[in-house]
Amino acid sequence: MAIAIVLILVVVGSILFHLLSPWWWTPIASNWDYIDHTINLTFWITGVVFAAVVLFMAYCVWRFRHREGNTAHYEPENKRLEWWLTVITGIGVAAMLIPGLFVWGQFVTVPGDAREVEVVGQQWQWSFRLPGKDGKLGKSETTAITAENPLGLLADDPNGKDDVIVQAADLHIEVDKPVKILLRGVDVLHDFYVPEFRAKMDMIPGSVTYYWFKPTRTGSFQVLCAELCGQGHAFMQATSSSIPSRTTPGGSGSSRLSQN
Repeated sequence: MAIAIVLILVVVGSILFHLLSPWWWTPIASNWDYIDHTINLTFWITGVVFAAVVLFMAYCVWRFRHREGNTAHYEPENKRLEWWLTVITGIGVAAMLIPGLFVWGQFVTVPGDAREVEVVGQQWQWSFRLPGKDGKLGKSETTAITAENPLGLLADDPNGKDDVIVQAADLHIEVDKPVKILLRGVDVLHDFYVPEFRAKMDMIPGSVTYYWFKPTRTGSFQVLCAELCGQGHAFMQATSSSIPSRTTPGGSGSSRLSQN
């Protein structure tokens, strides 16, 4: 009986913790409310399953507790029950996966008018690169990185001559306009994450990953590394803030991502 009560309290405590918890998401500041909806759907499905399984365990502990003279019923298999469990589990998994696939398709399908911004992660700071007046980013190679060329820009690429490099400083991006984020890691695995934008992705050395988002309000936003990247991982963060409309490399009416 004590074990059954403890299991019931685990379910009740979990529900109360969710409803009363002060640790909610930060207010969203991008177009990716789809991600919030998908996570909420996953949470409800897994939450209902969790409560049902634990309560069923509590019932079994109480119902089939040891009593003098009772003997266990031997039933090696039950095909009908197995089919029901397989079908219900399959439906539940599909309900969690299918919305995520649609969101992922939108996440990597960049609008044609999106402006490109490159984010470079290295132990343990963020660097940014924006296209100049030509609207094009120059090519880069990790092998070309030097003290004088910290982002590894290729000198023979004319598109990179006017690129704007923002190193350990503020970055301004326009509100209500799509931005394609090109992600590049130059040493180890990093992950560029802005909680208010609900957008994150790994930065893999030797390749360029990407996603897009559209800021929907001005404000202050924090940039984090969401992948353990070494001893200074906890310090690889930036403070992001928005500013009133003004002319910046990112445009006017902008969200600002600023390095600590």
